[in-house]
Amino acid sequence: MEIEKAIQQKKFSNDRERSVVNILYTSSWLASLQNHVFKKYDISMQQFNLLRILKGQHPQPASVNLLIERMIDKSSNASRIVEKLRMKNFVERKTCPNDRRQVDVLITDTGIKLLNECTAELNQMQLAQDKLTSEEHQELNRLLNKLRS
Repeated sequence: MEIEKAIQQKKFSNDRERSVVNILYTSSWLASLQNHVFKKYDISMQQFNLLRILKGQHPQPASVNLLIERMIDKSSNASRIVEKLRMKNFVERKTCPNDRRQVDVLITDTGIKLLNECTAELNQMQLAQDKLTSEEHQELNRLLNKLRS
């Protein structure tokens, strides 16, 4: 669907404004699709993001600072998210043996299991929604990277 129809706006000041609105609208649309899956697993997008980071680190722990650096949503409160995940038994917090001021975070087996199930469902949903070729995905990634550089 054209962005003009999606938001019922007939024209934009220029192509740059149209692109920015289109990116923001598409981001919100993708987040909505993903949130539908996350609700089934009683996690948020930020919690999913932290679990992915921790699984990538596994079996090594990650400091809260490392999590903050790698998070997609930099405005999220990583310490609060870690605590919510700990209460659900998806992560463990431990004092770093080398620096007692630092807290190490590790994903648990329960967290890995949840992440694997959730990721599989997200992949199925994304495949069902995907209308781009592999080459188009490569070009989209190239353009988005260029925009941020």
